[in-house]
Amino acid sequence: MTSGSPVNWAGFAAAEPGLAGTVEARFGGYPHHVLATLRKDGSPRTAGLEVRFLTGELWLGMMPDSLKALDLRRDRRFALQANPGDGTGMGGGDVRIAGRAVEVEDPRTKAGYVREVEPPEPFHLFRTELTEVVRTRVEDDKYLVVEIWQPGRPLRTVRRA
Repeated sequence: MTSGSPVNWAGFAAAEPGLAGTVEARFGGYPHHVLATLRKDGSPRTAGLEVRFLTGELWLGMMPDSLKALDLRRDRRFALQANPGDGTGMGGGDVRIAGRAVEVEDPRTKAGYVREVEPPEPFHLFRTELTEVVRTRVEDDKYLVVEIWQPGRPLRTVRRA
């Protein structure tokens, strides 16, 4: 893997299994999360979204012709933030994923997704290529700890008092 080349979920999990487990658990804690895409004019759009971790991929499924799907068809870049949960505890920290979404048209791949997830049909399906994963948390009620992973680079941890 060359520095900066996006990787799928399995590639990230192989590079940083501990962080990947934490991130997956945060996304698994609640069904709905926030996806940011880019509108035609370049301004951001945020929308609710369910995600799935299956077969080494992070999948984004969407209703037909939804604005977020049309955004991703036009510009594949996205940011995804896990639902922070109830209250202000942020158990497990705040996690965000950035990358590119690649629409899946292959009928066999979509059929496999349908078998696992049973989404309403028709739908758009995107697999993700990750360019950054970030976890932010509080440690010892004293430090803000930010863990930043990017493909081809070692995990970077920043602590702020």
